[in-house]
Amino acid sequence: MRGNSKIPFIPRPLVTTNQTVIVLSVITSLISGSKWFLLIPLFSGLGGLLFDFNPVMKLASKFLRKKPNEYIPEDKNQQKFNQTIAVVCLAIAFISALIGLNILFYIFTIIVGLAATIALCGFCIGCFIHYQWHQYKYRRTKV
Repeated sequence: MRGNSKIPFIPRPLVTTNQTVIVLSVITSLISGSKWFLLIPLFSGLGGLLFDFNPVMKLASKFLRKKPNEYIPEDKNQQKFNQTIAVVCLAIAFISALIGLNILFYIFTIIVGLAATIALCGFCIGCFIHYQWHQYKYRRTKV
């Protein structure tokens, strides 16, 4: 049993699926030039943050072969922090495209795509930022 039932967690395959959908949506959006593909991860992420219901993860959970607690757990609070960053960047990208600020559209779309790709490779930029933020807050209390 890997997941501790007292600490909220998300099974790693669901997190990986969510990251993959982000990468595929970003690539499709950039190749096609259509901002509308960004709505898939944007609305899924918003659903997860606001209603604790991410449709991408919900659909992916139907394909889990083991019980959720038998997978490597990902900290739910850390994932919410990461998802917040992704949603903000996706929203900026989408709104920028709507109002014709194409440079911002490309910058923020690429930022999200790179972060999700790097996370799929094993390094979580959002986790690093979260850790550094907590270290900064801790050091300020010690001064």
